[in-house]
Amino acid sequence: MKGRTAELRTLARTIVTARPTRLALVGPGGSGKSMLAAELGWKLRAEFGGRIDWFRTGAWGFHTLSEMLALRFGTGLGEGRVQRIQKFLSQGPQRLIVLDNHEDDRAMEHLFGAFADSNATFVITARRCLLSGVLIYPVVAPLVTSGRSAFPRVAALTRLLRWNPLALDIADSIVGSRAVSAKALGDFLKDAGVTRVRALEHEDDLPEIALLIAWAWPRLHAEARRALAVLAHMEGDHMDAVSLAKLARVTRLGPALRQLERWHLVQEPLRGRYTLHAVVRHAVARRTKPAPERVFEYYVTLLERHPERLESEQSQLFAALEHAYRKSDLNALLRVNALTQRLERAEDE
Repeated sequence: MKGRTAELRTLARTIVTARPTRLALVGPGGSGKSMLAAELGWKLRAEFGGRIDWFRTGAWGFHTLSEMLALRFGTGLGEGRVQRIQKFLSQGPQRLIVLDNHEDDRAMEHLFGAFADSNATFVITARRCLLSGVLIYPVVAPLVTSGRSAFPRVAALTRLLRWNPLALDIADSIVGSRAVSAKALGDFLKDAGVTRVRALEHEDDLPEIALLIAWAWPRLHAEARRALAVLAHMEGDHMDAVSLAKLARVTRLGPALRQLERWHLVQEPLRGRYTLHAVVRHAVARRTKPAPERVFEYYVTLLERHPERLESEQSQLFAALEHAYRKSDLNALLRVNALTQRLERAEDE
């Protein structure tokens, strides 16, 4: 990771000498927390014998989080699942558990309290963390302390974009596609108020990203905008191309994806599966309307008809579970619980 060598060395040494421990990588949206956590896990894979688990947490409650862990570790759902997870983590070998994109401090307090005596080292990534008993490591944009730029093509925009690596990456890809010059893009950002001071609505409310989206939005095809809207309101980790096309009502997704990929507006964490960075998601969500019932019905029906996809769509399954809890919809809960039980049986076989 460019510009992160010293940070990785410090974090790895801290975990190796103090494990098991609880560590929070805290920084603003787009500062590179998830990438740093991923690189840290890779660096420490031998220390933990390859026992590294990655979970997306977001604003999900403790019940959903504990069921995610129970399924991953094969300890069983239902009554007593928390005690079984505790036994698994306390009696088993040391492991590293990454909880990405943490948002709910109360849920995390409950989780850390439930597994306080385990052999697991927990690393969370968060825009802010109001938890005691956790080592806070601030994450800032790489090279910001030295005043250098990691993106020479848009070096002139580095200060304007506050050294934010996500904003600079998007700006670099836009300029690299020859859609606009760095100077013209900088003039747009200034005219749109990128230097103006204002109170932010949310940790993901990053004006530098929102204004880059504002520049791109009218230049995107309608199909690309619809695909962005679906991804912006998705609660799971990522979505396959077929599901994205159906939910976005796009006949030919390829051209839309190519435009989004060209400007680095969409991410592909796994081959053929797509997502948005949380800050891009927030900027797009403000421009579009969610359709949670439609997404819930699509995925639950899909998994009822194709249970073989339960493994690959676990995050969508738990997003559906969280949606059912929020709605207090008994029928929805029964449908999702039936699917989680099928997934549990499949993992036992």
